[in-house]
Amino acid sequence: METTAMAAKRRGGTVLLTLAAGQFLMTLDTSVMNVSIASVAQDVGTSVTGIQTAITLYTLVMAMFMVTGGKIGAIVGRRRAFAIGCVVYGCGSLTTSLSPSLGVLIIGWSVLEGLGAVLIMPAIVALVASNFGRAERPRAYGLVASAGAMAVAIGPLVGGLVTTYFSWRWVFAGEVVLVAGILALARRVSETPVTTRPRVDLAGAVLSAAGLGMLVSGVLASGTWGWVQPKPEAPALLGLSPVVWLILAGGVVLRLFLGWERHMLARDREPLVDPGMLGNRQLTGGLTVFSFQFLIQAGLFFIVPLFLSISLGLSTLATGVRLLPLSVTLLLAAMGIPRFWPHISPRRVVQAGLMTLFVSLVVFLAALDAGAGPEVTTVPMLLAGLGIGALASQLGAVTVSAVPDERTSEVGGLQNTATNLGASFGTALAGSVLIAALTTSFLNGVVDNPAVPAQVSEQSQVQLASGAPFISDAQLRDRLAQAGLPEATAQAIVSANSQARIQGLRASLATLAAAAAAALFFTRRIPRTQPADLTRRG
Repeated sequence: METTAMAAKRRGGTVLLTLAAGQFLMTLDTSVMNVSIASVAQDVGTSVTGIQTAITLYTLVMAMFMVTGGKIGAIVGRRRAFAIGCVVYGCGSLTTSLSPSLGVLIIGWSVLEGLGAVLIMPAIVALVASNFGRAERPRAYGLVASAGAMAVAIGPLVGGLVTTYFSWRWVFAGEVVLVAGILALARRVSETPVTTRPRVDLAGAVLSAAGLGMLVSGVLASGTWGWVQPKPEAPALLGLSPVVWLILAGGVVLRLFLGWERHMLARDREPLVDPGMLGNRQLTGGLTVFSFQFLIQAGLFFIVPLFLSISLGLSTLATGVRLLPLSVTLLLAAMGIPRFWPHISPRRVVQAGLMTLFVSLVVFLAALDAGAGPEVTTVPMLLAGLGIGALASQLGAVTVSAVPDERTSEVGGLQNTATNLGASFGTALAGSVLIAALTTSFLNGVVDNPAVPAQVSEQSQVQLASGAPFISDAQLRDRLAQAGLPEATAQAIVSANSQARIQGLRASLATLAAAAAAALFFTRRIPRTQPADLTRRG
């Protein structure tokens, strides 16, 4: 006969599986879409730029409405918000799988799936808190977070397999089945009863969405328009890139949003977010390190596939296989640290995780060379997985334990906003640094090379003023052959491109390593004691 303890353990396992599956689903889409861009564009009759627009809009929808989604969960109930979000997300996946055109794809993927995600992701954070005691939360949050990071790691493998042998549409059709399974299991998830049902702060929702939308739009457009100095043929305002003005305007609107929230509190009305929460050192420390984690993580998953697929010419499947070591160590760290060291200092674990990430980037930086093979990624990926897993095992519990349990949905909204901002900055920063270093190195290599005629060198400087493309040697040879350049000149340009590509990757890795080092300065806000130990002492 099953004991009460065994039944509780089984129920906890089901709850954890449900929430981890939800987190996995939220992250799988983008990583699959990124490796299937060409196939999707061809199928729906658009260009690569069109699909990149859909990806950008998906990110924007999540960033703009995540805070509002967290508040809706607090009003209607976290489990109900989770279930509604799954239904919306499932409808979006079905629409995406059947989409005949870019417009339908944007409605299904960018809009419906994005809106489903803004209900699901904050609810996951709150449901972990309501279904697990403080002692169990670090492990639960670690496993849920690791499910998302694993989706990023295996997404290229899944996308490559399905797109190569079937169709990218089957990925989204499979998501509909997965959503149905999650909804069936969600009945086992406990819900904290909603005692009050305040009205949604519509003005606050509009201000937060507008401010975050402008901020993220600016970051996402930085590659096209330039961060400060506008790129050739890019729009400009008072001599500066629109990116500067979008980010500044977003900051101003967010400042107005906080002022409005204080006004709501002064009138004894329910704000969208209590500004007092942002004065909580533990919460802001956790959110800041979360942002850095996703900045580094997104940048790493941008750089490594480029190195493997473009520099080394690996297939999508082979690239995915090379990322798997990260998933293994990530899961081991996320599960093992809370299990074997339940009373360890969260601050020490977070510091160790950031240091491990820093070392992984330095090792990759040292091993990166024009003649290096794919094996050089193995040790950095193993170390990066340990670092991300260590952070995942603690940060969720750190942010949630900083506020009363009734505020967990709002924390979930803030947490996912922080991670979206971090990921957006990470990809944009890594990409812009890579292209800038690549362009400078390539042009220097061409100008100083006697095998390249002065006329060709001058044309290169004019044509690449907005940035050199990150392309393989084979692609460059084809373009140079079409241009009718002599073999000696073509070979010199290809050699310069090969060296410049590595220099660009090195610059991006160094930037991410600097971000990991900078994040260590914010760990002083992470508590030294586990939340469960504080409760026990109290």
